[in-house]
Amino acid sequence: MSGLTLLAALKAFDATARAGSMTAAAKLLDLQQPTISAHIQRLENEYGVELFLRQGRRLELTTFGRTLLDYTRRAFSGEEDAHALLAAAKNRFVGRLVIHAIGPYNVVPVLKAFGSRHPQVEVSVRVGDSRSITEKLLDYQGDVGVVLNHAEHPELHCMPYRSQRLVVFANREHALARCGEIVLKDLQSQRFVIREEGSTTRRVYESELIARNINIQVALEMGSREAVREAVAQGIGLGVVAETAYVPDPRLVKLKILDTAMATHVDFICRRERQNAPLIATIFDLAKEVRRGLA
Repeated sequence: MSGLTLLAALKAFDATARAGSMTAAAKLLDLQQPTISAHIQRLENEYGVELFLRQGRRLELTTFGRTLLDYTRRAFSGEEDAHALLAAAKNRFVGRLVIHAIGPYNVVPVLKAFGSRHPQVEVSVRVGDSRSITEKLLDYQGDVGVVLNHAEHPELHCMPYRSQRLVVFANREHALARCGEIVLKDLQSQRFVIREEGSTTRRVYESELIARNINIQVALEMGSREAVREAVAQGIGLGVVAETAYVPDPRLVKLKILDTAMATHVDFICRRERQNAPLIATIFDLAKEVRRGLA
């Protein structure tokens, strides 16, 4: 297989693996679906490998296919960054930016500044927990991540952004609601509505409670911050949230914890080799500007 033919076949494979189907890959590459299919079949026949498990119309990467995707993502993400750099030089900034964030509260001020300066850029924000965001960036499924308490990783570049103190909040009729301020031992045996496994906020406050020998009851586990807030508002139990993410509600009361420094730390992350890509570097520079305004 010649160099150009191999490159075209690898691009077809990479697009299919990312898009999940040959039809979607054809749209991404502006090709016909049979062309994509022929490229992938040629790769498999030429090298005696199986890249996808075919289950009806659904494609699933084989173990070898996942390994090859790691290599193609490295190669073609660099190509995409080169295109972005050339486009930025010619047209200022154009293109598309995918950001994964733990919530809107920290990323929106940065995106407001970004949008006012580079309105031609399409920005997509997807919400998830810190663990899944990190995995997506490592898998080249996004450009920038906004996470909590980032753990050092050799393939990721990290910029600390801000600290967020944790607060407890309660239904206005709850016995603790009239206190306004509490200490940790007041939470002994209280019922809580908590986030699902993977939530950094949950991990931080559970670790603090264990260290202080305080036991709580889990009344309900919910999959989002908004779901937790509604359950607490309905009186099911207490909740914990970063103070910056607390949304006032006439049904709720925010309680400051006096005897703890429980906090989460917000970080901006990207793949290390992509930190100087124009759009990514601009987001990080604007985050630094916003961070100075928070000090």
